[in-house]
Amino acid sequence: MITEPWVTAEQVAQHLGVAKDTVYRWRERRGMPAHRIGRLWKFKLSEVDDWVRAGGADESAPRHDHPPAQQEID
Repeated sequence: MITEPWVTAEQVAQHLGVAKDTVYRWRERRGMPAHRIGRLWKFKLSEVDDWVRAGGADESAPRHDHPPAQQEID
């Protein structure tokens, strides 16, 4: 079984062709899926891709009124 690696915000930014600051802004304001591991935010590209396909990166869509649920991994 092959497990998908965790990636950094910088790797997500490269994958999507956006700035790293955009990735952090989308995580905070638009609910981009991310997981806090210690002090760091990590991402699964498959989750990010699903989020983009569902319209999460659409800046014309309404913003989240509440912060997204955050999953912490020890």
